[in-house]
Amino acid sequence: MAEKMKAPSVDRPELAKHDSAILDLAFAMDCTGSMGSYIKTAQQNIREIVETIVASEKSNVHLALVEYRDHPPQDATFVTRTHDFTSSVSQMKTWLDACSAQGGGDCPEAVADALHDVSKLSWREEATKICVLVSDAPPHGLSQSGDSFPEGCPAGLDPIDITRKLAEKGITLYTVGCEPAILSYRDFFMALAYMTGGQYTPLGGAKLLTKIIIGGAQEEMSLQQWMADVDVEVQSRIASGHEIDDEAMTRDLHAKLASKGARSKQLVRNNAELAGISSKAKAMSSQMDMKSARSVFKSSMVETEPVMDEARCSDMYAAIETETSHYQVNRMLQKSKARNFYKK
Repeated sequence: MAEKMKAPSVDRPELAKHDSAILDLAFAMDCTGSMGSYIKTAQQNIREIVETIVASEKSNVHLALVEYRDHPPQDATFVTRTHDFTSSVSQMKTWLDACSAQGGGDCPEAVADALHDVSKLSWREEATKICVLVSDAPPHGLSQSGDSFPEGCPAGLDPIDITRKLAEKGITLYTVGCEPAILSYRDFFMALAYMTGGQYTPLGGAKLLTKIIIGGAQEEMSLQQWMADVDVEVQSRIASGHEIDDEAMTRDLHAKLASKGARSKQLVRNNAELAGISSKAKAMSSQMDMKSARSVFKSSMVETEPVMDEARCSDMYAAIETETSHYQVNRMLQKSKARNFYKK
C-alpha cells in the first residue's frame, strides 16, 4: 500500500552512520514459570553466542538484559528487571545466572513493559542495534479472553507505539516465539518484528535458541552494509513528495542492489528462507496503537496455522551467505522508512 511521506524538515539531524562492527545486543526474556528451559539455554550459551559473533564479524559487542514477568496481583515478584549494557560477558552471565522461571499468573505477560525498558537502554548511537525478544505469551490487551487486564498494560504502555519508537531509533527487533504456546499470537509478534525491519523466528525447542541468536545477529550486521543505499532511495522519494509503494519500491531496490552484486548473510531454517510476513501480521504492523491492532487480531482474517510437531524440535538454523533476498530488501525498506521521517 502506498504511503504519503512527509518531506524532511531542514533542521532534522542526519541519520547516524551505523557501524556493522559495533553491536549492541539486548535480550528481553520472559521469566515466568514456563520459560525455564529457555533461560537455562541462555545461561549455558551466552559466552558461545558472543564469542562466535566476535570471531565471525570482528565486532565490538555490548550486552543488555531485560527480564519480565507480570503486574500484581498476577505476579508479586517483579514486573521488569533491567540490566543496562555492559561489555563484560561475565557480567551478562551473572545476570542470566540470577534469572529463574516462576510465577506469571494469567496467560498474558508484561511484554509492553519489557519493550519500554528496552527503549530506555543506553544504546550506542553508532552501533548496529538488535533486541531479541523471547516469549511464549502475548501482551495484555490483545485477545482479552482470560486477561486480567483486558484493556491493555495497567501502566498505560502501548506495545505498538513503543515498537514504533524502537524502529525510529534504528533498533531491530527479532521476536523469538516459543512454539506451540505462542502459535495463537504469532501474527502479533511477527508484526512487531516487521515494524522494525526484523523478523519472527519460530522456536520449537530451547536448544535451538543459541543458533537463532547467533544467526540473526550475523544477518542483521551483514545487512548494514546495504542500508545506506536503501536510505538514499527512501530519502529521495520522501524529498520529492512521491508516495512510497512498498511492493514497487522493494522490487526497484532489489533490482538495484542485485546489479551491484549485493550479498548478505541470511538466517535459514533447514536450509530454507524463513517464512515472510503473513497478511494478518502485515495488517497489524500498519496500526498505530494496541486498540486498532487488537481489532485486526480479532478480525475474520483467518489463516492456516502451521502444524507444530516433534520434528520441529530438530530444526537446524544457520546464517549462510547468499544474494540479498527480496524479503531482506523489504525489511530494510521498513527500517529505513522508520528512521527517515516515518509517517506520524
